[in-house]
Amino acid sequence: MSDLSVAIVAGLHADARRATVAQLLHDVPGSVVLHHDLATATAGTVVRTIRDATGIVDAGETPLVNDCACCALREDLVPELRRLARTGQVRLAIVELWDSVEPKAMAEVITSGGLTVTAVITAVDPSLLLPYLGNGDDLATAGLAAAATDERTIADTFARQLEYAPVLTVLHSDEADDEDRELLAQLHPTAHQVPVGGTDLPRGGGAQDNTLTPNPPGARGTARPAPTDPHPAHNPTSTPPPASTPSTPNPPGARGTARPAPTDPHSAHNPNHPPPTRPPANPPRSVLARAALAGFDVDAAAAAQHPACALLPVEADAHGVTTLVWHRRRPFHPERLYAALEDITCAAARSRGRFWLADKPDSLLHWDAAGGALCVESAGPWLASLPDAAWELVPPVRRAAAALDWHPEHGDCCQHLVFTSPGLDRDGLELLLESCLLTDTEYAAGRSAWKRIPSAFDTLLEI
Repeated sequence: MSDLSVAIVAGLHADARRATVAQLLHDVPGSVVLHHDLATATAGTVVRTIRDATGIVDAGETPLVNDCACCALREDLVPELRRLARTGQVRLAIVELWDSVEPKAMAEVITSGGLTVTAVITAVDPSLLLPYLGNGDDLATAGLAAAATDERTIADTFARQLEYAPVLTVLHSDEADDEDRELLAQLHPTAHQVPVGGTDLPRGGGAQDNTLTPNPPGARGTARPAPTDPHPAHNPTSTPPPASTPSTPNPPGARGTARPAPTDPHSAHNPNHPPPTRPPANPPRSVLARAALAGFDVDAAAAAQHPACALLPVEADAHGVTTLVWHRRRPFHPERLYAALEDITCAAARSRGRFWLADKPDSLLHWDAAGGALCVESAGPWLASLPDAAWELVPPVRRAAAALDWHPEHGDCCQHLVFTSPGLDRDGLELLLESCLLTDTEYAAGRSAWKRIPSAFDTLLEI
């Protein structure tokens, strides 16, 4: 296998994604773009194209797998990347994901196939940030579902695309203001932001209306079990995968593994347009090119999304945007919290973290809300509830995260929720959250009494 580098470019903002891909083709000689168009899935196939800076060099179709477009993508992607690697003529393979495909599962599939992912990039138009985070419509309603069973929403899909990628390309937009840019910075404060699409930079072709209508003001929030994602980047395991030793440092985790794709009878390779000759590996000059080749640690990225050790945003307040970090060492009363879910969920454009219910004191629960809808999931046990012998089975990154937040009485059990939004009513939200905690009398009764409190989350947790 050659030293082919693979950069994943994702995002629901198609114009920003195209501008990013065009910039990479311009800045990295010897690069090609591999794209699977899932919009054709209703006809029973997924169209694959490979192009360089001059146009399409290869095209073909791959059939659906289990009536799932994303499954077809996974079956076809690794073999195509391996074929490119064998030519020895491609320096960088840019995997441009279709609109609603999440980068986490694809990065894990590519890595498990023996290839090297050197970057995961999500492309963003800052003027569309709030409309997408506020859109609680199902992907199917917008024609963006990856399969008939795809239950994800526009808001939660976009949030995961945004928060997984360590690099964000930010499309130049005259419509974006300081509030939009501040919201982006607070949602993902550790991301490396790279501008694309200015007047002096190449732009992606094919105009598309990316404006999606958010839920109207006052829309009722909803709480539901975490949706089953046919593209398995949404269902977290109870613990994150063991963190490798990186050279540099969810409702979500991939379960699938890469398998060889069937022979494609519809391959349309053009012999008159051979793959580009790979140039000498000179150091890339542009910021985006360097980011695309910098390196990416799949295990560390998965751990950073797991609710037990997620790298959550920090307190911030600027340009009308506020991030509230709410941390407490007392469990929620399940019935009072359930009654307040709608108000809490609708209080912020985005909220996430981990929480602790009195009737389930040993279970770490995942909070994931966007677009007025909340998904809750069990993420396994708190470490404090495990016997000492089981600690050796816990990934080191999880143990380290717990140690940083360890309480002498409750261990790692806590409320750690983060709310980010323009116009956030910080004081009102804090009062509402506090009212959902156990009272002093309820708390003093102890764990045996807590477990007898009537459950209110069993339906959401699918127990």
